[in-house]
Amino acid sequence: MSETATSGLASEITEAMPELRGRLKPEATLAELTWFRVGGPAEVLFTPADEADLAYFLKHLPADVPVTMVGLGSNLLVRDGGIRGVVIRLGKGFGTIALEGSDRLRAGTAVPDVKLARAAADASIAGLAFYRGIPGSLGGALRMNAGAHGSETKDVLVEARAVDRQGDIHTLSVADLDYTYRHCGAPEDLIFTEGLFQGRPGEQAAIQAEMNEIADYREEVQPIKSRTGGSTFKNPPGHKSWQLIDAAGCRGLEVGKAKVSELHCNFLINEGGATADDLETLGETVRARVKEMSGVDLDWEIKRLGARK
Repeated sequence: MSETATSGLASEITEAMPELRGRLKPEATLAELTWFRVGGPAEVLFTPADEADLAYFLKHLPADVPVTMVGLGSNLLVRDGGIRGVVIRLGKGFGTIALEGSDRLRAGTAVPDVKLARAAADASIAGLAFYRGIPGSLGGALRMNAGAHGSETKDVLVEARAVDRQGDIHTLSVADLDYTYRHCGAPEDLIFTEGLFQGRPGEQAAIQAEMNEIADYREEVQPIKSRTGGSTFKNPPGHKSWQLIDAAGCRGLEVGKAKVSELHCNFLINEGGATADDLETLGETVRARVKEMSGVDLDWEIKRLGARK
């Protein structure tokens, strides 16, 4: 396969996979798919029709073609040079939620976290309200063990389905996923397609009140109306990242049009016209200052993908 002709890569995929039902888009803009609104294009963007279509695609895609998975783009920084190979983004075929029994929900991984929380509330299922406070989709939640307000994905997940790079479909238990704080130990090539989530019987009014409280808290303490990527760095053991960043004098720090939020300094903001390089440089500057001040190494929570220009 050609590594230089973008339209050529899409054409070669189309020719090699006559039964493909999903959409292929060459030189696809990714900036509009990320909350930061920055970044270069995907060589080819693929939106599979459903799990079977995704499995067919991966099975027939040559092993030397890079595959990158993106979700709703909330916790993602696409670099200015874009992403070579195929970027996969799940769509409507992975957007269903179904009630199983009285206190379980099975949901596709394109479902936004907040939508799962609302579906649980509608079904009077407690224990999933924390997803109201997590931007992004369930695919990202499964991949990084997303959590908020004292709960994590590993606490409520029963099992997950995923497709590997060879196109084989797997059902994985929570133990198989080897979850730790903001980390999933499952192979990186697995693309999650659905999850089964366990709650407990609850009162709809109480669940809704909990969700409202979470939403109000986010609006009060986080710059959710700005072009941001959510929490930038993981909390190191025994510390809170925002406190370390604040102590290092980084609140309000700017690089180009990228700025450390003055409301919550573990958030980076695109003030309008920032490049991905501005944001990454700002993040690395913060890391260096925190290291110098406290001796603590901050690890990125935001996923950075692609090539720098």
